Amino acid sequence: MKVSIITLGCKVNQYESQVLLNRFRSRGFTPAEAGEPCDVVVINTCTVTAASDRKGRQALRRARREHPDAVLIVTGCLPQAFPESETRLPEADIVLGNSNRSSLLPDLRRFLENRRRIVDIVPHERGERFEAMSTDRFFERTRAFLKIEDGCNRYCSYCIIPHARGPVRSKPMEDLGRELAAIAAGGYREVVLTGINLSAYGQDLGLTLCDAVDAACGTDGVLRVRLGSLEPERLEKDVIDRLRAQKKLCPQFHLSLQSGCDETLRRMNRHYRADEYREIVRNLRAAFPNAAITTDVMVGFPGETAREFETSLAFIKEIGFAKAHVFAYSRRPGTAADRAPDQVEPRVKEERSRRMIAAAAETRRAFLQRQVGRTEQVLFEQRRPEGDYEGYTANYTPVRVGGGRDLRGKLIPVRIREAAGDFCRAEPADGSPF
Repeated sequence: MKVSIITLGCKVNQYESQVLLNRFRSRGFTPAEAGEPCDVVVINTCTVTAASDRKGRQALRRARREHPDAVLIVTGCLPQAFPESETRLPEADIVLGNSNRSSLLPDLRRFLENRRRIVDIVPHERGERFEAMSTDRFFERTRAFLKIEDGCNRYCSYCIIPHARGPVRSKPMEDLGRELAAIAAGGYREVVLTGINLSAYGQDLGLTLCDAVDAACGTDGVLRVRLGSLEPERLEKDVIDRLRAQKKLCPQFHLSLQSGCDETLRRMNRHYRADEYREIVRNLRAAFPNAAITTDVMVGFPGETAREFETSLAFIKEIGFAKAHVFAYSRRPGTAADRAPDQVEPRVKEERSRRMIAAAAETRRAFLQRQVGRTEQVLFEQRRPEGDYEGYTANYTPVRVGGGRDLRGKLIPVRIREAAGDFCRAEPADGSPF
């Protein structure tokens, strides 16, 4: 039987989809090629915004049109956070959430026996353990994503994810070590540690994120270790100093901000102030020269005044992010912010988004320009349609080079010669042709 998995959302979802695909393979299923008829289609949903929900429903309807006879399965964050949403997913034959993903194949077998719709959504529980899962095969050729943490205890006022993902829980070190060894044996040279609240790794086990980083960097065959998105918590100076000791750790840190204004941060129920965030960035840059600090920024949060926006905008310019993802606040039913007064008008959100995006683009250009003249190791990942090879430096600067031989999967020193658009162009560090 042929199976296709459609993944929406974050790197954690991508990892979990890969685990599901490998489980299907172990039961004799064959992954379908693009455009090929399928017997089973799994849609792994995201629910971080209302637009994410809409994309999930659209993907389901499209799958039904393209594969009218297939078994359609919806899983992931949308049904977990909103169990009642199953009534708005009439095309789905099976609906289950995140907490009982291991039931997917048994549910499929049961459906094939009687062809009766199955809704199997189990609530998260306090004290639940990290779901045992591992994989040594990935969609990407050169980089392996490894989920080491799930859940979040922060309950930001705009966020539904704690309901979709449950409490913080961490992959035990022995399981992490085994998976890292398998990844290295599979030929992957870069490992990206991911989680829903990655900074909280180990707080349920008496460990810290440093322990996971030490394990990854200590794995023979792994050349680079990269961290996924981080919350500005548990990143005290002693933690950063310990991270600095690992030479394989890439100097790229995606440190979620949301706002550079303290009043807005308080209403968001974020657990830091702008000056605390500034200090973390200062310590990271001191520990990791030429570090790339990237972030997420929200505009138009309920109650955000013109003065608060200007404060946040000035903070973005001051920090000088290597890249910032800017988005307007989107109301989520079930969150405190959805019920908050002083919702910002759409036209105001649009104007603030435009100005914040322009500021972020300027700091991005400045960051890329600072890379010019540097000699860096680039892990090449793909060949572009025009023939160039593209890869990333340790600080995640995208680099393109021309060349005749296949560079994919190779770690090669280059000299960056110019910033061009949203990437840099480079040449061989030793002057010889590729």
